[in-house]
Amino acid sequence: MAYVADLHIHSKYSRACSPQLNVPNLVEWAKYKGIDVLGTGDFLHPLWFAELKKDLTEDGSGFLSMKGESGKGEAAEGPLLRHEASEPRQRRGVRFVLTVEIASMYSQKGRGRRVHNLVFMPDFVSAERFQKELLSRRATLGSDGRPIVGIPSKDLLSLALQASEKALFIPAHAWTPWFGIFGSESGYDSLKECFEDLTQYIYGIETGLSSDPAMNWRIKELDNRSIISFSDAHSLPNLGREATVFDGEISEGYSGLFMTIKEQKIAGTIEFYPEEGKYHYTGHRNCNIKYTPEETKTKGTICPKCGRGLTVGVMERVEVLASRNNGQLTMDNEGGVIKSKTFPTRPGYRMLVPLIQIIAESFHTAPTTQKVILEYKKLVTNLGGEIKVLTKTSLDEIAKISGPKIAEGVGKVRQADLVIDPGYDGVYGVVKIWNEREDGAEEKKEDQAPQLGLFD
Repeated sequence: MAYVADLHIHSKYSRACSPQLNVPNLVEWAKYKGIDVLGTGDFLHPLWFAELKKDLTEDGSGFLSMKGESGKGEAAEGPLLRHEASEPRQRRGVRFVLTVEIASMYSQKGRGRRVHNLVFMPDFVSAERFQKELLSRRATLGSDGRPIVGIPSKDLLSLALQASEKALFIPAHAWTPWFGIFGSESGYDSLKECFEDLTQYIYGIETGLSSDPAMNWRIKELDNRSIISFSDAHSLPNLGREATVFDGEISEGYSGLFMTIKEQKIAGTIEFYPEEGKYHYTGHRNCNIKYTPEETKTKGTICPKCGRGLTVGVMERVEVLASRNNGQLTMDNEGGVIKSKTFPTRPGYRMLVPLIQIIAESFHTAPTTQKVILEYKKLVTNLGGEIKVLTKTSLDEIAKISGPKIAEGVGKVRQADLVIDPGYDGVYGVVKIWNEREDGAEEKKEDQAPQLGLFD
């Protein structure tokens, strides 16, 4: 039986993050989303670490549960996948994994590097050991939940493995220009260049919001590594906007999660539209310049208005480092699951638009309004979580709870009938459900068949 995990989030102790990011609220919103396992985020921050030890309890598996809530509840409602049993989903307790994002800023080979990495630990003892190792190197851990250290990524990996041989070290949002390991402005051209003789311990990378798995499948060095996706949420509603479905029993705990990533056995991922990411295309926001990869090839990377260098986006960076072109992947979309016929063992993925965004657009208002949040909670509470609503619940059921407009929006997302304006140079892209001409128009429901499962 598979489970859904979002292992890159932040706490209220990270800069530019919601003060509502505490353990009880995370549990509540994980249930709204349909997430089974959450990363704690920020475990190196001393105040957050103290809260985690106060609010969470270890069950011996490497997962943690909120005190007072059983993690052994009934199994999740399925099937998310073909081989799952069909059992009630929403009553299973939420588990946690100790996770942190670390910003490494240093100089190597005559070039400044700014790389963000995720570190997962199997227990409090290992996490505390890692914390002490960093403090012994004069790392400042109390000013930000995502600490900035002057330790090279390779050395940071070494310290994590010294703290626990079961530590997982995942380059975060790998393609982000300023902070990704493959970033155009501050990263590397390969994992080998960064981690050298320790590259074998990098079992996977995080796609980030501006890339999807197919873009990563074009890189030969990633052929034997898991391509995983998480939300990097700075607020409760953004939990699960990207997530990974792990193939295995949740009772297998951290060891099962570790081996699933190491052996490339994830079931699939849930993806944000990469065009909506804020670094998808090359451009310069101050001058309102945005180039596709094709335009970049002909026009170059110098801004025609101010003469400064453009921020090279993820799509262009993939083109630079790719070992194969997109056509060689032979992509296939069957029932909303996107796969490669060339690499059939690669797990598929689904492109989704957050339910709050659908509701907000149908109401012609902002996603943060109380009206939207109340409608969202009503819908997911009655129908078993956001992921189920977006992928499996019949449109008629959605319409009974929230009306035909929201049901129509969910149907359009399932059909990928969207209007997309890609992001660039720190400007988020825009994914719209309705264009101006059709907004308000009703769509025939009889032709809209619900998805039967995430990866069926």
